[in-house]
Amino acid sequence: MRKTWIPGFAIFLTLFASWAWASSYDSVLNRWSKTKDFADRGDSLSITATYYSAEFIEATVQKEADKNLWTADELDRYKYQFLKTLNLEDSIPVRLSFDNRGPALHMAPFGKQVWLWIGGKRYEPKDYDPRLNFRVQDKIEGMVYFPRFDGKTGRDLLKGAKTVKLEVSGSISMTMKAKTAEFVWDVANDNPEKLFAGKAGARLEMDRLIKRLEKLNGEKKDLEGKLEQVKAEIEKIQARMSELQKQ
Repeated sequence: MRKTWIPGFAIFLTLFASWAWASSYDSVLNRWSKTKDFADRGDSLSITATYYSAEFIEATVQKEADKNLWTADELDRYKYQFLKTLNLEDSIPVRLSFDNRGPALHMAPFGKQVWLWIGGKRYEPKDYDPRLNFRVQDKIEGMVYFPRFDGKTGRDLLKGAKTVKLEVSGSISMTMKAKTAEFVWDVANDNPEKLFAGKAGARLEMDRLIKRLEKLNGEKKDLEGKLEQVKAEIEKIQARMSELQKQ
């Protein structure tokens, strides 16, 4: 009797632990996904925004690793590919999902319909899924990428920020009655930099440095070409000055 009970209890503990881990991951994932519902005369629209915080990304990666029983190397490969698609090195990614049960959504140009507020300043997307420009009858979702650094100073926009707010224009749908959809996240304790630790982060940094080096080498080549032109013009001017001095 005891021999039968012990393996059964062990299986129960394993299943309970798996459920507990999954539940823990889901609570983290749900914390960074927010939904706003709108209704008007039987029509409805739900907009869900997911902010890709460091905590959200880590929970997503670990959940996949646990589900697939990945090795450490497999986890690193998945994390590298996941982070690469998010463009975290220079972007703040947000996923938007629309569930429409009313008049069609007209969201083009989408880059003028959504903004991210950080420290009292409003930022437009630097890139987004082009499908978000389509006329939407039912459901659609896509990624939106906001600038992570100030275009003039190069300052990290998230550094020192306590909250970020996503705003979606109410003009995209008659159901919204011109009301904006606003989503606010507490990012005071979020640390995107820790995502770049380890092998996956090192590979991403190497990718970024290679791109930067290619850009600098291109600029160097252009400057060297301009320098040669300047040198040639200087020589031409000096030669002409010498001719004039002999007259």
